Amino acid sequence: MTESASPPALVQIIRDQRNRQRRSLYRCCIVFITLLIVGVITTLLVGQSMTAPTEAFRAILGEEIAGVSFTVRELRLPRAVLACLAGASFGLSGAAFQVLLRNPLASPDIIGISAGAGAAAVFTIVFWGATGLSVSIAAVVSALVVALLIYLLAWRDGVAGGRLILIGIGTAAMLQSVTAYSLSKAPAWRLEEALRWLTGTLNGATLAQAAPVALTLVFCAAILLSHSRALSALQMGDDTASAIGVPVARTRLLVVLSAVGAIAVATAVCGPIAFVAFLARPIASRVARMGGPLLLISALSGAVLVLLADFAGQHLLPARYPVGIMTGVLGAPYLLYLLVRMHRKGGIA
Repeated sequence: MTESASPPALVQIIRDQRNRQRRSLYRCCIVFITLLIVGVITTLLVGQSMTAPTEAFRAILGEEIAGVSFTVRELRLPRAVLACLAGASFGLSGAAFQVLLRNPLASPDIIGISAGAGAAAVFTIVFWGATGLSVSIAAVVSALVVALLIYLLAWRDGVAGGRLILIGIGTAAMLQSVTAYSLSKAPAWRLEEALRWLTGTLNGATLAQAAPVALTLVFCAAILLSHSRALSALQMGDDTASAIGVPVARTRLLVVLSAVGAIAVATAVCGPIAFVAFLARPIASRVARMGGPLLLISALSGAVLVLLADFAGQHLLPARYPVGIMTGVLGAPYLLYLLVRMHRKGGIA
């Protein structure tokens, strides 16, 4: 009969496992960062006209080069920066929700938060003639209010993931009907702007637009990453997390507020880019071949997804398509696959 491992041997096994996980995380970060660097460089150099790497670099440093400086500095660079920041915000928020609620369907796209931002933005565009900052503020406020409403409706001696998702899906359906009504009443000169915002696009991106997304991302990421261990404990259930000293209610509230804040600001600037929050963590998990919160890798995964989808929509197809259409094409089949798989297992809770 085999003897059980001694305590020092168990400690060594646990230490070796942690080291393997750490190395795997480092490798994944390197992979995604490399993809980001390649994607940004490609975005800066490729367009209707090709730009030499040396000229692009000189233009970024401030040198005026005819036919290059404006294209690289004012068009391509802001687009690449905003794609990375928005994608990271979506990926980070989606991972936080999926881990917190222990359900792959718990994404802001699915549970109504993005729909809340979209409904408010379209309403203000159509009926109030709002533009720019006013639309962004309406989208942020609406996303926060809808998230709070869903959270309160799902509360019953705690928040169960399945209950919150079902309430969120119902809320999203109601908000989408508000959006549809607003579009049906929109005059032609406002309909185009509303549809452009709803699709999710990086057209017209500026570094000024990227600044609030960057600040919000840094602030919210700091909170979420500092609660990474608590999220890992919450994956095992509220009772287990509470037993090992995690303040469950406070942690859940902070995570929800931080995740909603990050995705609300990104949505306000770029529109609701479909399925990035939903796809980022599954992609990160497949690459890392491990579970856990994977917040940082999910953020990098989201950034890569938006950057590459935008490049594909602009340059690899016969016509140009907004980034939201490209990510929707990727996300919809995965959502159907996930629903079928979960149905066979007996539900989403």
